[in-house]
Amino acid sequence: MLGAIAGDMIGSVHEGRGTKHRDFPLFTPHSTFTDDTVLCVAVAEVLLEGGDFVDAFHDYFHRYPNAGFGGGFMGWAARRDRQPYHSWGNGSAMRVPPVGFAAGSLEEALELAKRSAEVTHDHPEGIRGAQAVAAVIFLARQGGDKVSLREEVEARFGYDLSRSLDEIRPGYGFDVSCQGSVPESITAFLEADSVEGAIRNAISLGGDADTQACMAGAMAEAYQGGLPEALRRETLARLPQDLRHVVETFRTRFALA
Repeated sequence: MLGAIAGDMIGSVHEGRGTKHRDFPLFTPHSTFTDDTVLCVAVAEVLLEGGDFVDAFHDYFHRYPNAGFGGGFMGWAARRDRQPYHSWGNGSAMRVPPVGFAAGSLEEALELAKRSAEVTHDHPEGIRGAQAVAAVIFLARQGGDKVSLREEVEARFGYDLSRSLDEIRPGYGFDVSCQGSVPESITAFLEADSVEGAIRNAISLGGDADTQACMAGAMAEAYQGGLPEALRRETLARLPQDLRHVVETFRTRFALA
């Protein structure tokens, strides 16, 4: 899941800036993890140790309350609410990457994605977005080619992946909905030939930069079989020890490069 965290960090400085190109420094002194990373690690911890997604999300929010959480999630977690709030936002999809890496079958990936999503994002679009990202990651890990991945996503989830990034980019803006950001993130991955390329593609759309780069980076990591050493090292170095410990334990448990 380091591809997700790398995308989050690299995209963090582009959030709200409407970046419409791929030519930018990969990391800057201000590149940092955000809520995308915090909640990915929370999901990873549940997959490693068991427990409840609600409790994990509450605990990680209170550990990192200033990580840039969305308003709906922030209120939910601050109150330690246990009821979902029917969100269709892409928060469910940004935190799901560990599911795609840990699942032993596509059916398990879809079920775990649903469970991780519905504790907050119980709207059908929130669940669909999380399942789509988890499915792409799982299938990419199995060696699926990009043509079959595209066909599977379109058939199973009903997303239209026919537009290229060049067609999407001019009219695209900030969109935090699953239905308005997950298909575009999948396309960013499909048009890339590396993890870095997928992250740059996602950011170049000028939308929800860190979250879309998080999703695209995770999918590309699964497809490529890992991250280049320099990208892996830089990403880990920017994580605090507690988050890094969970990430490294997860990578060891599930034999990730």
